[in-house]
Amino acid sequence: MTLRRRAAVLGKPIAHSLSPVIHTAGYAAAGLTGWSYTRIECAAAELPDLVAGLGPEWAGLSVTMPGKEAALAVADAASPVAAAVGAANTLVRRPDGSWYADNTDVAGMVHVLGEVGVVPGADATVLGAGGTARAALAAAAQLDCSSLTVVARRAEAVDELRPVADAVGVVLRSGRWADAARHVAAAEVVVSTVPKGVADPLADEVSWQPGAVFFDALYDPWPTPLAASALAVGLRVVSGLDLLLAQAVGQFEQFTGVRAPVEAMRAALVRRLP
Repeated sequence: MTLRRRAAVLGKPIAHSLSPVIHTAGYAAAGLTGWSYTRIECAAAELPDLVAGLGPEWAGLSVTMPGKEAALAVADAASPVAAAVGAANTLVRRPDGSWYADNTDVAGMVHVLGEVGVVPGADATVLGAGGTARAALAAAAQLDCSSLTVVARRAEAVDELRPVADAVGVVLRSGRWADAARHVAAAEVVVSTVPKGVADPLADEVSWQPGAVFFDALYDPWPTPLAASALAVGLRVVSGLDLLLAQAVGQFEQFTGVRAPVEAMRAALVRRLP
């Protein structure tokens, strides 16, 4: 009899998540019969009780907004990067029944930026100061960026990131949103973590630095106006869809203990796009 194993993505709202497409394709390609991956609508306050009620068949959970801080708090142990960032997007069930928290967003961001040629010593600018910006700070540290400027609509939000910057070992500079176009133009690596529509006006204002890399955490619709402006001048551009796949690969391997069939997972994701 095949042992039943389960995993899921938690968040609120969650119906739009493409994570089941990626993981289910991975199970099929890796021959993991008996594995299933679903969506569960779950607010941050509901996460502790939900996790406590899961049976031994549960191998892991992917956690999206708004539960990433709650996921870290509910874990029995955490990776250094999840602890430094103060958020976890991954909960792995250990053989003794305990939960281990990790943040595969960071490794995923390092991977996708490395693939397009980001090298140590680059000047980086991050647009936004929310949860994804935390991962961007840790990724910038691992990529040995020489400087890091966070540009946000609220100076207080940037200040809230300073403990994360200290924990991952980067010097954080603050920029005003009114000067966002100037900061983008000066950077060799630009990471946008702001919600849909917020950065759109910058598309008509930015003079991109030749050879720069632009990563936009959004992917629907794609390209965003800012990504389109970067593509129009021949820049290397990475989308949130690239990160979605990369962070899922890390989760898949931790949940299953099996090397991820990345190309099969990528193909399934592409097939689901409009």
